[in-house]
This record gives sequence, structure tokens and C-alpha cells, in this order.
Amino acid sequence: MKEDSPHIAHLDGRPATTGDLAPLAFSGHAHFTAAQIRDGRIRGLDLHLERLRSASVELFGRALSEDVVRAHLRTALAAAPAADLSLTATVSSTAGEFAAPDGDPTLLVRTGPPSSGPAGPLALAAVEHERFLPHIKHVGEVAKTHLLRQAVADGFDDAAFLDRRGRFSEATIWNLVFWDGDAVVWPEARILTGTTLGIVRRQLDRLGIGQRVAPVTPDDLPALAGAAVMNSWTPGIPVHRIGSTELPAAPRFLETLHRAYTAEPPTAP
Repeated sequence: MKEDSPHIAHLDGRPATTGDLAPLAFSGHAHFTAAQIRDGRIRGLDLHLERLRSASVELFGRALSEDVVRAHLRTALAAAPAADLSLTATVSSTAGEFAAPDGDPTLLVRTGPPSSGPAGPLALAAVEHERFLPHIKHVGEVAKTHLLRQAVADGFDDAAFLDRRGRFSEATIWNLVFWDGDAVVWPEARILTGTTLGIVRRQLDRLGIGQRVAPVTPDDLPALAGAAVMNSWTPGIPVHRIGSTELPAAPRFLETLHRAYTAEPPTAP
């Protein structure tokens, strides 16, 4: 791709060609990680590397070495037009769809303009949905976009998911997090453990701030003191309504999430 493009893609450490990208356009068997890069550095790099490794082993039976992944990330960042940017690293199999893995997987690193997500506060529709392989950040999830657009058509900003037991799990492209007035509450359900979630959790521990994992259902919402969503864009965007239940503004809660995130030192690949 041209270096003056707002998006630059590298495949296995070299600029990706149209021929490289064409087979990936319809690839539904791949996984990825997404990150915000600031001044050439990334928070939670170890979490991103472990996500790529473990998902590759589960989907493809093998993983690229950490040294190779780091080298490809460095190459992509060196070619990027700015030190602040968004980055996605997608792993797929050279065998393509509907075939057994053949050889090492391939790594596509794509960079683009930085983002910090919407300002919020958000209103979320509560919908029944469980993702396949929820612990893996995989591609090809048509349900997430469909449910988001359906929620917007119904007057919401996005959608939050309820599992088959009626517990909140996650949102379309977000982790959910709640506040009981004293402690951070992570919903108990099968979810994708986001890298931002992992950063916030370990920094809350280091800061001595209370947190717990507990089932959260729609009936529990009125007793809660706040809610937010987080992903690679941001450690916390306030949620003011889920379904028909209004949730109070919780500035101390949001400040706590952001303080925990910024306590994580950024590192270079």
C-alpha cells in the first residue's frame, strides 16, 4: 500500500500488496488484537502477545514466535506516518478457509489514525446473545454488527449481551464493567478478556482498589452505582442506561478506571 495512505498494512514484515490482501477479504477463520499506540509505545504489550500466541495455538495448532511478532510490529510502526496511531495485528492460516492448517500462520499488521472512542454516555440495548469461542478475539462475527445496528434502530447507541442464564457478559466490541459504590464489579460470564480489562485489573490490584467478579442480571442494575464499557480505544466510557434501567453518573468510578489504565507503563515492541 502507498505510504501516504491513511492506512498502511504489512504482511509478515513487508508492505502488503493487493494480491496479499485479496484472499483475506473473505477470510472468516482468523484472530486478531487491537491496540492504541502513543509515541510508538503500547500499554499491555505482554497481554497482546499472549492473546496472539494462545489463540494461534487453539485455532492453528502452532504460533509465531514472540520475537517474530515483535519484529513485525516494529517494522509496521517504523513505516507508519505518525507515532500516535491505531494498530491491528491479525493472524490467519496460509491454507485459507475450509482446510487444515499448513505451516506457520501469517501475520497482517495494519495501522491507521488514532482513536479514543465515543465520548458517551451510552445507552445500551440488552439482547440475548452468546459468541462462539468467546475467549478468542476472532473475525467474521456478523452478529455483533447486526445487533449493534438493530440497537441503534431501536434508539440505543449499542448493545449489551445477556447469556443463556440471563447474566450480562459483554457488549458488541466492549467489555462491560460496573460499580457498586465501593468496588469495581466485573460480570461473571464467558467473555473475551480484553487487554484493557487485563491492564485495569492488575493496576487496580497494585493501587489497592477493590474489585470483584459477580453475576450481574437486569434485576441487579437498579442497585448499582454506575456502569461503563472499555476496549482498546479507552479504559472507560460511561453508560447511562441499559434497556429501560437508568444508571447514575459515576465520575469517581470513571476516574478510577482511567487512573488504573494510565498507571500501566507503555513499552515499545
